[in-house]
Amino acid sequence: MNKTIAIIGLGYVGLPLAIEFGKLYKTIGFDIDTKRIEELQNHQDKNDQSTQTDFLNAKYLSFSHNLHEIAQAHIYIITVPTPIDSYKTPDISALLEASRMVGSLLKKEDIVIYESTTYPTCTENDCVPILEETSHLFYNQDFFVGYSPERINPGDKKNTLTTIKKITSGSTQKVAKEIDSLYASIIDGGTYLAPSIKVAEAAKAIENAQRDLNIAFINELAIIFDKLDMDTYEVLEAAKTKWNFLAFSPGLVGGHCIGVDPYYLTHIAARMGYHPKIISAGRLINDAMPSFIAQKMIKLLAKNNLQTLGSKILILGITFKENCKDIRNSKVPYVKKELEEFGCHVEICDPLADKIQVNQTYGFDILDISQIYYHANIKKYDGIILSVAHDLFKNLKIPLLIQKNGVVYDLKAFLKFKASTRL
Repeated sequence: MNKTIAIIGLGYVGLPLAIEFGKLYKTIGFDIDTKRIEELQNHQDKNDQSTQTDFLNAKYLSFSHNLHEIAQAHIYIITVPTPIDSYKTPDISALLEASRMVGSLLKKEDIVIYESTTYPTCTENDCVPILEETSHLFYNQDFFVGYSPERINPGDKKNTLTTIKKITSGSTQKVAKEIDSLYASIIDGGTYLAPSIKVAEAAKAIENAQRDLNIAFINELAIIFDKLDMDTYEVLEAAKTKWNFLAFSPGLVGGHCIGVDPYYLTHIAARMGYHPKIISAGRLINDAMPSFIAQKMIKLLAKNNLQTLGSKILILGITFKENCKDIRNSKVPYVKKELEEFGCHVEICDPLADKIQVNQTYGFDILDISQIYYHANIKKYDGIILSVAHDLFKNLKIPLLIQKNGVVYDLKAFLKFKASTRL
């Protein structure tokens, strides 16, 4: 293939994609963040997804923040973030802006492929009109569109871009086959050609909505079992002995996918006049878990004859999952805020999270492991919450951190500390 590929957005999704295509085809990685481009030009990835070797192997890959430098491309792949706003409404502003930028560069026979998670019909109903307007070209006559949902799992070194089966789709049968062939050239796990763009969009949305609902079910069980004074993990271990039991764990549901995608489904459903009940109920349960966890810690403090007002609490982990640097849509700040409303002094430790990024995103500072030992040496913690099961927490010397009658609330049944309480 002699066509040049441009990847728009170089985060968790775009960079691995650019590197893989850059091994075979002339590829330009584009991002409006000039600092990010400088890092990548120096073969540095702050997300620790790509190594020096990965960059060196991508011999046809270059990076740029100059829009005019990607005008030479024939295939544009858009991988920008699609979060939700403070009202739980899909925010596709970055997707629409990327469409405007690409539309301003489009030539006849060019292909635009979207990978950003969104709701069914968004690509054709929201993005294509912008491409037409800015390019002055006609959809499916002059240019073509595809959708291939990302399945990147941050922090996962086993299930990577090339090993996971890739869903593809296109706006015409011919273009769909071309797009499928393009991805098949870099995906060892194979591809699945969906019958339409909106089917591919919907498949992505329900993947994470399904997980969200399953976790919501377990979280609701955790609330019930707490009232019955039972250990949820003991119940789950017993239930797992049945061959077809689905093994999910309770806890905080954050991140860019599971805690977000269901809102994209409920948004398009409401637009069509239907108000989803099960999906919405699952979101309500998962969104309520920070409050449940904070209140549980307060009860545990009282049970151990510890004053809530002025108590010193340590939360271990702020990223949305274990062994991962990603802090997007973390629910830990909500736990912190609620505990502080009870009068607690709360500190958070996460050796993987970027301190500057946490401060810019959530407005507070976090500690590294050496700092929590120093702080504990001045005054030991009254309570510890393990919210994220990083491997780096395995060797923590909990007795050195917490006072004698302190509370260890282990959300992940991970620390194996004899005095801990589990969700």
